[in-house]
Amino acid sequence: MSSSELINELQTRGMRLVDPRAGHESRRGGAGPSDHKAVTIGATTVMVPVHTAPAFESPFLVEAPAEDGLSRVTREGVEVARVRFPGRPRFYDLKTAEGIPYSHIATLHSRNVLATTVLQTCIRYESRKKTCQFCAIGQSLAAGRTIAHKTPEQLAEVAKAAVELDGIEHMVMTTGTPASLDRGAAVLAESARAIKAAVNIPIQGQCEPPADDVWHERMADAGIDALGMHLEAVTPEVRARIMPGKASVPLEKYFSSFEAAVKVFGRGQVSTYILAGLGDSAEAILETSQKLCSMGVYPFVVPFVPISGTPLESHPAPKAEFMASILRPLGEMIVEAGMKSSDIKAGCGRCGACSALSTYEKLKVV
Repeated sequence: MSSSELINELQTRGMRLVDPRAGHESRRGGAGPSDHKAVTIGATTVMVPVHTAPAFESPFLVEAPAEDGLSRVTREGVEVARVRFPGRPRFYDLKTAEGIPYSHIATLHSRNVLATTVLQTCIRYESRKKTCQFCAIGQSLAAGRTIAHKTPEQLAEVAKAAVELDGIEHMVMTTGTPASLDRGAAVLAESARAIKAAVNIPIQGQCEPPADDVWHERMADAGIDALGMHLEAVTPEVRARIMPGKASVPLEKYFSSFEAAVKVFGRGQVSTYILAGLGDSAEAILETSQKLCSMGVYPFVVPFVPISGTPLESHPAPKAEFMASILRPLGEMIVEAGMKSSDIKAGCGRCGACSALSTYEKLKVV
């Protein structure tokens, strides 16, 4: 089994842990890769579900680390890989002067990425009729594992510590959507300006398309190096069913905003997150991805992971074969468009831990 195939299998089927306490703690709730655990396979670090319904029935069993720090991954008793868990970051042991743990302000993703949700509330999440059915942004807040609004000063303090203590290489700032036409761009710009004044770290900002494209320039001027505006689903019918509130921003607005953003940030520095397995066909995802690539937008396609406590917690994860049918041609498409994940300055595409996509890019490069 190739590394790409193994990653696809692990990310769609999850894994069971002999010792759930071993290695870096897993993620529960919140925005981004939730109910996951980071594991390093060879030189590649990926996020693998461990707290989801498919993971509880996964054929993959991960043993506790041996003395060399490696854990055996077995399937029906046969070893298929050895993995390493990234260690607990040292900045997690610190608190602000007000007593807020740094881990409540920003968290480690993968092994070298700092991630934060600046606003842990969202106008979409507050209504059952509008909420994105896959989203768990409110769970970590309700559980007391984060705070509702991270101030620019708090983010700058934590980012500086994470770089100095743990060698963090880039940062992802996402946000719940506020009730303003900038759709979160303003709070991202304010935060980035403070962070860049404290530490030199590449930053990706993530928000819905602002109503006025001038916000792309304002975010770039504030220090945001790359921008993510996430489609999640690519066809109108799936968007309306899965995320009725977010679907009120039409696809046409996304694509006009993509075009404007590429002029500011450059080809390959604007990306979008696409969740495969929500109902879009492989053909629809690839067709949209081809359009995005031609515009200079990096289409980061990841397998949908059902998160506990969300309306889609019982929705099946996509099959590994379905993911391969998308990621193999997509990897070629991205490289042919002159874009690679390794060229992205910051963000989900550069991290690549939530998808096997970057490994398929390398197949094309070779």
